[in-house]
Amino acid sequence: MRFGLFIPQGWRLDLVGIDPADQWSTMNGLAQHADAGPWDSVWVYDHFHTVPVPTREATHEAWSLMAAFAATTNRVKLGQMCTAMSYRNPAYLAKVAATVDLISGGRTQMGIGGGWYEHEWRAYGYGFPSAGERLGRLDEGVQIMRQAWTEGSATLDGKYYQVDGAICEPRPLQDGGIPLWIAGGGEKKTLRIAAQYAQYTNFDGTYEGFAHKSEILRQHCAEVGTDFDAITRSANYNIAIAENATDVQARLDEVRRRYSEYAPIEAADASMGAFAGMPGVGTPGEIVDNLRKLEAQGMTYAICYFPEIAYDRSGLELFEREVIPALS
Repeated sequence: MRFGLFIPQGWRLDLVGIDPADQWSTMNGLAQHADAGPWDSVWVYDHFHTVPVPTREATHEAWSLMAAFAATTNRVKLGQMCTAMSYRNPAYLAKVAATVDLISGGRTQMGIGGGWYEHEWRAYGYGFPSAGERLGRLDEGVQIMRQAWTEGSATLDGKYYQVDGAICEPRPLQDGGIPLWIAGGGEKKTLRIAAQYAQYTNFDGTYEGFAHKSEILRQHCAEVGTDFDAITRSANYNIAIAENATDVQARLDEVRRRYSEYAPIEAADASMGAFAGMPGVGTPGEIVDNLRKLEAQGMTYAICYFPEIAYDRSGLELFEREVIPALS
């Protein structure tokens, strides 16, 4: 199993209390820690407004961070979970990603999806198209990016995007272009797009959910004629780790306290549902057991989010000592 690490960028209220002048050094310090450690990749979210509710707290822009991490790290892959296709013209996005790939020496990943956070869509003037349109844009955008990266230019007269000889030179350093992580578990469209184009998927990380989505993906692969086993299936995990149950609960209580300072208690409690009973919460042994069961279902890439690491690396270091070696 390989592991990716989310770098706190503010979206989940994980830089609050840190002076804006110090936030880059905090993020970069964690990226360099990952670069020197057992992590295969570092990740950020592509969002503009915080959760569980929009606030005036920091949310740093994903592709700016990609370029910065490309210049300050040497080994880890660089990903976003996940870029919203409609936030940027896909030909422009292909060019940005190709440049980041050159800066990084060929380490860029393209996590891409249809997008979902209605508040920020409308606030930034993107409207909020139907799910069908957002996924249609995803499909066409992926085609444009693949063409740009492999041929050096892209032409498409699509329903949503029209490009005519959009040049993308120099192309990415990676053979075949930047790897595509198609994120989302929509069974009719998203997983079909993944079956057609993805080298990686990212969907429901619970045992039952992962098994179900995997089977749907397998069916789509059979229908479109691609190799299901060639697609690496990943999932995201919120981590609350400690040596005993009392300290695990203390970590969860601290996350809830932070959320409740900025959001109504109902929204804070709803956000905690992403932790309670999930595979990444528990003692090292419990988390290893949970991930081993998921690995048996084909989940071979875990992308981990630690809500406290801008302030306290002890949980991160415990995970590095006791979980990653048991599964790598």
